Amino acid sequence: MDSLKEEKNLEESLYERALKVLPGGISRNIIFRQPHAHYVASAHGCYIEDVNGITRIDFVNNIASLVHGHAHPAIVKAVYEQLQKGTAYSLGTEAEILHAETLCRRVPGFEKIRFMNSGTEAVMSLIKASRAYTGKHKIAKAEGAYHGSYDFAEVSESASPDNWGPVEQPNSVPHVNHTPPSVLNEVIVFPYNDVERTLAILDRHPDDIACVLIDPVPHRIGMIPATNEFVEAVYDWTRKHNALMAFDEVVCFRINYQGAQAVYKVKPDLTALGKLIGGGFPVGALAGKADIMDVLNPLKTPLQFSLSGTFSANPITMTAGRVAVEMFDRQAVDKVNRLAQKAKEQLLQAAKIAGIPLTIAGAGSMMKMHFRETLPKNYRECYEDANHKKTVNAFLDFMYDHGIILVYSNSCFFNTVMEQEHIDKLSETALEGFRFIKPMLNV
Repeated sequence: MDSLKEEKNLEESLYERALKVLPGGISRNIIFRQPHAHYVASAHGCYIEDVNGITRIDFVNNIASLVHGHAHPAIVKAVYEQLQKGTAYSLGTEAEILHAETLCRRVPGFEKIRFMNSGTEAVMSLIKASRAYTGKHKIAKAEGAYHGSYDFAEVSESASPDNWGPVEQPNSVPHVNHTPPSVLNEVIVFPYNDVERTLAILDRHPDDIACVLIDPVPHRIGMIPATNEFVEAVYDWTRKHNALMAFDEVVCFRINYQGAQAVYKVKPDLTALGKLIGGGFPVGALAGKADIMDVLNPLKTPLQFSLSGTFSANPITMTAGRVAVEMFDRQAVDKVNRLAQKAKEQLLQAAKIAGIPLTIAGAGSMMKMHFRETLPKNYRECYEDANHKKTVNAFLDFMYDHGIILVYSNSCFFNTVMEQEHIDKLSETALEGFRFIKPMLNV
């Protein structure tokens, strides 16, 4: 297989300019690469063309947000029509109502919804709404789970063996230097999917916890789905102790027609959304039971939670998001999920041929490759030391240089315009990539 490597003088030139005006030459760490970032010229469907004219298949899809791929004609058309009418106003629009109606019809637990501009804002609003409704101030979250960049949501997302403490009572570890100790004191950390230890930890704070926050398919915890037993145990605990069970489905809403929560017998009180529901534009949303969502209701006196945002529910995002959600119907969900399952089967077969250890986690149209004999069960088992990260990065670089873009975490997010030919290209290239890293795996 021929490498797509070419002279990168144009990318180097762009990066040199970026370094002069952006810290590290970037605006978000996900695009950071050494010796320089990569730059896009255009993107359509499954493909991205870089500034050097090299085209690659994109299995990142802007971290799950482009479920229909790049520049989908139906979304482009709808957005273009709205652009001519304006992009944002300090007045309401029917576009917001239409999108809210679409989502609330789709998911039974979405009785009311409030839009904002990012997944981070959605989780932040979820936490604040939980406090306002319950009258309590602490939250509980899984060790290693990523929930955006709100101080409280960040706690222990990057915990490591030298600071994470005993599994029976994990430390609340700051993600950013000099996070106030008061923030750490307000966040209870539990081991994901460990029912016995989690309940024991929660039982130490029954009068303080406003919500227990769960990502049902957590990207940073290896994309290991939450077990029914775990979700039901947490739900039962929250019923007994005047707390809310909250889901972060910013990423994983795409795995089913009615989101990740559709696979569980019990349902969350509140759900944070983003990515998919923006149709490729910045978006966040908080959805849930009407009585809880009413803490945001300005018709209620006194108002418990005042929330505004200059670009929240702007008509461009609302239009693109509604079209994207409408197109992501049951047939589209089934198709992309079947493709993802086929990719999993072919990648496992490629690993077997190459003679390397590989397990694959995930659900629906998301998956993560683990260069391990058995699937990890929690964050501590997922944790990658420097040598493992070096191997993963070598594989990702190999794939990129040979026409395939994967997520930094060795993951894939599939889109609805992909076909079997794209899956074949992925597995064929991965076979060569597996052979390339085999010496690094010591097998």
